[in-house]
Formats: sequence, C-alpha cells, structure tokens
Amino acid sequence: MGEDTEVVIWWGASVEYGSALARSVRKGWISRSTERVAQQVMGELQASAYEVQPTDEVRTRAIRLLNLHPLRAADAFQLSTGLIWCGERTISAGFVCLDSRFREAADREGFNVLPFLLES
Repeated sequence: MGEDTEVVIWWGASVEYGSALARSVRKGWISRSTERVAQQVMGELQASAYEVQPTDEVRTRAIRLLNLHPLRAADAFQLSTGLIWCGERTISAGFVCLDSRFREAADREGFNVLPFLLES
C-alpha cells in the first residue's frame, strides 16, 4: 500500500483530538508531557492537511447519515466530510478510524477503512 498523498480532516478535528487528549490526561492514561507532544504532532498534521469547512452540504449529508447509521453527531460530520471530499467515490478512499461503530458505518458507505484490525 502506498503512502497517502493527501490527508483530509473535518473542521472540528482539532476539538475532537483536543478533547480526547484532555480526557486521557484527566484519567491518567497519558502524562502532560505526552499530551504536549501529541498536540504538536496533531498541529503539524492539521497544518499540512486539507480541512473541509462546515457547509450546508456537510450538514445535510450528516443528518442523512444519522438516519442510516448509529453514529454520534461528530462522527456523522466526519463521515459526511469524507463523502464530500471523495465525491461519494469511496471504493479507493482510505478512512482512518478506530471506533467500531464508526468503522462499520464508514465500511457500509464503501470506504477502505484503516487501519486494518486483526480479528481475535
């Protein structure tokens, strides 16, 4: 598998990863220094990524996705963003996700869901 030439994120990605990092510090899963490193890495990723902005099309598609899949609102926005970015041609589009419910929805929409998880 080749290296990605373009990384696409939705406009709320920085809030999502900021939330995940803050929760991880509060629960003691990571240290503050690890949080700072992760924030720096995510900042660099965001600076080089294509960021899909909030539009009526993103919102409309997200609502449709909520009616089709058991998603949280933020996940529906992210999946909607992916669909818009690839023009609904999902068959060769990679989609990175670790949440099982979200992975299933992306898979059902036809994305090549990454990373591949080993079945136990």
